Amino acid sequence: MNRYEEKIARMVAGQDSRTDFILADAKDSDMAAGISATGLHRHPVSMQEKRSRFRTRREYVDVIRTILDQDVMDIMLTSASILETLLQEDAFAGTRIQSAIRANDTTDLWRGRGSSYQSQKSVPFRSASLMKAQTNLGLYSMTFNGDAEQDSLALEEFARFREEAAERRFSYFLEVFNPNEGRISRADHGFFLNDMIVRCLAGLRREERPVFLKVPFNDAEALTELCEFDPSVIVGIMGGGSGTTRDCLELLHQAQCCGARAALFGRKIVDADDPVLLIEVMRSVTDGALSPMEATHLYHEKMGKRGLVAGRDLEIDSVVTETVLLERAA
Repeated sequence: MNRYEEKIARMVAGQDSRTDFILADAKDSDMAAGISATGLHRHPVSMQEKRSRFRTRREYVDVIRTILDQDVMDIMLTSASILETLLQEDAFAGTRIQSAIRANDTTDLWRGRGSSYQSQKSVPFRSASLMKAQTNLGLYSMTFNGDAEQDSLALEEFARFREEAAERRFSYFLEVFNPNEGRISRADHGFFLNDMIVRCLAGLRREERPVFLKVPFNDAEALTELCEFDPSVIVGIMGGGSGTTRDCLELLHQAQCCGARAALFGRKIVDADDPVLLIEVMRSVTDGALSPMEATHLYHEKMGKRGLVAGRDLEIDSVVTETVLLERAA
């Protein structure tokens, strides 16, 4: 069993501790934003260099390989094409990290530069083939908007996916996004999501359910409600925008205090000055070894020792900028 499987087993048995918190790196955003998903080059590219300011696919894969070599993450989530490359290069050898693929890519995920897919009605869509998947775990996502026709279509597609996943003995975790249209007020997003998630899972037998959930951190009250409702459902959070280092670590801390037992971060890691070091201090926070502020200071201290220049001064990087986190920030 890899580290992820061991942690899930302890959670299912009710024997987990805070050190069993699951960390996942979401390197699947090429299925959403294409080229611009790979992250910016650390040093700005001048016009004379005649190349993109974004990492190439090879550079992106190399970043993933560095994180795999670190062997701290529990799950590495990628697109099917990136996973194929990693497996061809035997990149998971010697690690205890679980591979996973994005199993669907609904249209509200799409981030083509100059497009408006994010604000349009979410249309179910799947690129990846479960029959050809080179792993036994994937991420399935849905977006509810309070539109009966749209939401029922999303649930019907989810049912079809579950049937195929069962046939293939393919496990999945379920990502539920906030509404991306204006039918539900922003203040109601957290509780609307809780109700839709519970009603969605209520019609499923245990063997059909996702291994765990991935939801936005709308506020502490809503997340606590979801985590407390049914302890057999493992709740995880998504990362959202890049933010400051303190934002990243504060989000982990507050979500864990609410009962979350997993986190899947994408942009917060890919845009970090030192992704490997950020992951190290993320684990120190979830293990309870350091507070978010202490971990932010350690992050800058270690970057300095490595001769790296941070994109933000420590004073700025120690500030909580995400509004939803401000009330409970220590």
